[in-house]
Amino acid sequence: MHKLLRTMLRVGRIAEPAGTAPAPSEAALAPTGSVQVRHVDAGSCNGCEIEIGAAFGPVYDAERYGARIVASPRHADALLVTGPVTRNLAEPLQNTYEAMPAPRRVVAIGDCARGCGAFAGAYGVVGAVGDVVPVDLEVPGCPPRPEDVVAALRELTGR
Repeated sequence: MHKLLRTMLRVGRIAEPAGTAPAPSEAALAPTGSVQVRHVDAGSCNGCEIEIGAAFGPVYDAERYGARIVASPRHADALLVTGPVTRNLAEPLQNTYEAMPAPRRVVAIGDCARGCGAFAGAYGVVGAVGDVVPVDLEVPGCPPRPEDVVAALRELTGR
């Protein structure tokens, strides 16, 4: 243990200087076989959340295709967003997107996330997810079927 501590003190911290990492290429956005997913409810009625829960449940089991829900955006490769973006959640959604490491993908789940659905024109709604963060993939439905959610995740993973 003392040998390890001496080595750590002698060598110091080894890391790339800030800003020297290369920009992600299109190849980096290609399916990788697994994807870590962060879910954000931007103001939905919770119908889409029930279907996402079913997609990750024992019947549809999205994890067998390499998709896994994570608790932190810093660990996520993709962002699942449900609901129209409300005024209270526009900034937190943007912050969550910016906290994700590049390359990052955004999936708008449900009609409300795609185009505000039944909440279009409401006073508390900023707009669709695509109005706040760039969207890579959309899943239609109100709410979408778990099969459709799994199909979108399979498209991200390439499985």
